[in-house]
Amino acid sequence: MDRSRDDNSSLGGGTLGDQHDSHRNSKDSHDMFGNGRFDIESQKPTSRLPPSLATPAGAERTNTGNTRVVMDLLSELWIVHIVVILAGTYGMTFYLPQYYVDDQMWNYGCYWKLGWILPLPYTLICFLGLALPFRTPKHIVRDESTARRVDNLYILTVTKGDNREAVMRAWNAHKHLEALDPCIRVHVLTDEPHFIEGINCFTCPKSFKTAQSKYKARALEWYRQTMRYTKYDWVLHLDEESVIDDESVLRVVDFAKHEHEYHWGQGVILYNQYRYWTNWFFTVADAIRVADDLARFALQYSYFHRPIFGAHGSFLLVNGEVENTITWDLGSLTEDYQFATHAWERGFKCGKIAGLVREQSPMDFIGFLKQRRRWYVGIRRLPLLLPKIWAFFWTLGILALYGTIASVFLGIWVPLGTPRWFGFLKDFSFVNFVYLYILGIFIQDLDKKVNPFIIILRVPTTIVFQFFACVMEALAVMYGVILPPADFDVIKK
Repeated sequence: MDRSRDDNSSLGGGTLGDQHDSHRNSKDSHDMFGNGRFDIESQKPTSRLPPSLATPAGAERTNTGNTRVVMDLLSELWIVHIVVILAGTYGMTFYLPQYYVDDQMWNYGCYWKLGWILPLPYTLICFLGLALPFRTPKHIVRDESTARRVDNLYILTVTKGDNREAVMRAWNAHKHLEALDPCIRVHVLTDEPHFIEGINCFTCPKSFKTAQSKYKARALEWYRQTMRYTKYDWVLHLDEESVIDDESVLRVVDFAKHEHEYHWGQGVILYNQYRYWTNWFFTVADAIRVADDLARFALQYSYFHRPIFGAHGSFLLVNGEVENTITWDLGSLTEDYQFATHAWERGFKCGKIAGLVREQSPMDFIGFLKQRRRWYVGIRRLPLLLPKIWAFFWTLGILALYGTIASVFLGIWVPLGTPRWFGFLKDFSFVNFVYLYILGIFIQDLDKKVNPFIIILRVPTTIVFQFFACVMEALAVMYGVILPPADFDVIKK
């Protein structure tokens, strides 16, 4: 698979070797910008180019957000999470009439109510993630004299390339970012024949072969071999629809330079960039993914520093040494999860980036089902214990849904009281789930600077629509069990 630099040519704009050489900085160039100290919260390093140079005069910025406010709030919300969830659980268990009984520890009605508590392992993990402080670099003053050398930070948008509108949308959102720091390079990676002129487009040729990888992973492997990473290079992987704002890019640079213990990392992904609240079902359904980043994955990246729960393929920052060690020659529907587990096996640790990337939800129900199906089946097929455990709990979601529905009708037919301890576990799980959906919507609304009155109105809307979202998630798992995908599904966004 090794190729000489001359063999790897782009479909326009000269050889990729030439492009690669033109993008690499010398150590001396790096050191010009590496002196002095700065407060990461104020983001005012004396060496950095003025923010006004980052966007051409008269150009409309599309990579806007409210990153600093969101991150500052999240760093203080952990106590709110604890109080709201525990108070909600207590109120439901002891004050809401639910026919709980205190004179029984078990009755046969508990058998058909077991579906109520099947999600408990997931909700316990999420509660732990929410209850621990959400770490950000707030109030941290960095010493630039101890910064790691960073020659190149490649902000890489990966796309098949057939949706030119989406490609140009991503390029126009990010093309100014190179002015933020001398190490930043903004690139777009496509598959042949989808080369787009006028941008920094790198196109993986059809002739490039790997032993196992296909589609996105194959293109990433070609790009890795072409760019010839060193340990002083970092790659920020973004999906076709991903948009990252200036503040988050600066936080990515800070992570690369100052988080010495970690070799790769991830931040929080929102789904509010395009068509937010256009379809209420999909907007609410994806709120759980945002909350998952704030709970389960925050626990992973802030405290475990190992991909116990997996990894996302977008907003994935990886050091060049890690990419060269693991490579992207992977044969999986979830190559991001597989890559993360291999990195763990090789001793590379992960950390959290206190930044945001914004994406969009699926556009239709079939796309939603195919997206979830690919994740479920891809994780289930990985030849490792932990992915199979998480896939098993995901499968239990089907039983939880139908068990809950059955318990309603059976409870009417056979009116047996529920032991209060059993009801407490059910209420704790239920309150956690509802809170996760509300939190996901609230954070996205805050990032979009939505009117506070509208934010409040969306709380009951979210509570109602999260029931439909749970049904949709269960249907996607059923779809994966009955009709697993034979290949990689690319959904329309």
